[in-house]
Amino acid sequence: MKVIENMTLDEERALYGIKDTLIRSCAFDGPADGESALKECSNIQTDGCFFNLRYPLWHVKGLNISNSEMTELCRAALWYSHDIAIKNTKLHGIKALRECSNIKMSDCDIISPEFGWSVHNMEMKDCTADSQYFMMRSTNLHFDNVTMKGKYSFQYIEDSVFENCRFDTKDAFWHAKNVIIRNCVVKGEYLAWYCENVTFENCKITGTQPLCYCKGLKLINCEMIDCDLAFERSDVEATITTPVISIKNPLSGHISVPDVREIIRDIDEAKGTVTIQKKGCVCA
Repeated sequence: MKVIENMTLDEERALYGIKDTLIRSCAFDGPADGESALKECSNIQTDGCFFNLRYPLWHVKGLNISNSEMTELCRAALWYSHDIAIKNTKLHGIKALRECSNIKMSDCDIISPEFGWSVHNMEMKDCTADSQYFMMRSTNLHFDNVTMKGKYSFQYIEDSVFENCRFDTKDAFWHAKNVIIRNCVVKGEYLAWYCENVTFENCKITGTQPLCYCKGLKLINCEMIDCDLAFERSDVEATITTPVISIKNPLSGHISVPDVREIIRDIDEAKGTVTIQKKGCVCA
């Protein structure tokens, strides 16, 4: 591979269209304030680089980023790019990843509103994220040991698996389809409304009015903490291991819970059953 190292580059399209190149210890920064430094490139690696200009990595095929930093000024860093590996890197600009595919991320720190829109086939492991509208309309995601904070995450996603993650997020998983969330902590209000074929397994769920208007919803050995008005108008099969404040109008299915303070049924369509598994007795 060709090697470019120890340079500061601030021109418009500074390295446009390069191929088969290692870029090491370079800074994309400077008074010329040029955009699109590495647009339309292929088979490139960046190691220990500093990105402080807009739109650096659009339409790239074959990209390996390691030990690098993208600042708040590095807006919309990766768009329309494919076959990407990102390791030990800070992605701190808005809209850092969009319309990309075949991505592997590990040991990264993400501070990026509107991160990951319309992304396909993505693995993320051992990362942290602070974002709003995180991963919207993306498919085939596999996250492991990811800590995320922010509103409106994972909306309209499909065909995805999340394991050993911690999410502090409001309005998460709205309209999600065919998703498994396993061994995770999910904190936030109004969880997963309008979702379809979503399974929570061995999860801890916290927050008001979770899991309403759902189809094909499953909970397997889950804790529900400070949850009220749960399962409104949902089709649900649930085994819950902690008391629930209130359950409201489940349309169909069955909910098993050790205790519930209130079961609200004020519509005729609410045919879902609730079983209270108290010690020494089963109460329907």
